[in-house]
Amino acid sequence: MEIGIVIGTVTATRKDEHLVGTKMLVTQPVGIDEKPTESQPIITVDTVGAGVGESVIFVKGSMASRAVHNKDSPVDAAIVGIIDVLECDYRKG
Repeated sequence: MEIGIVIGTVTATRKDEHLVGTKMLVTQPVGIDEKPTESQPIITVDTVGAGVGESVIFVKGSMASRAVHNKDSPVDAAIVGIIDVLECDYRKG
């Protein structure tokens, strides 16, 4: 699982039939400090009702396709949780 912040929405009037009815969001991967990583933003399928500006938990690869209702959907990244609070006691070096 990874942490991200939803930074936008995607509207696609034409898409794979297995994606009809899904909400797609642009998600910026972030580190545990909630600062953007060097990764580019990715398009994620929302399974939990997330919105722009929210911190989320997302999965990629085969785990993402398991998160959606239709297992035949061509999904590579899916939001599986909305973060309410993130507390971490980490020490550098």
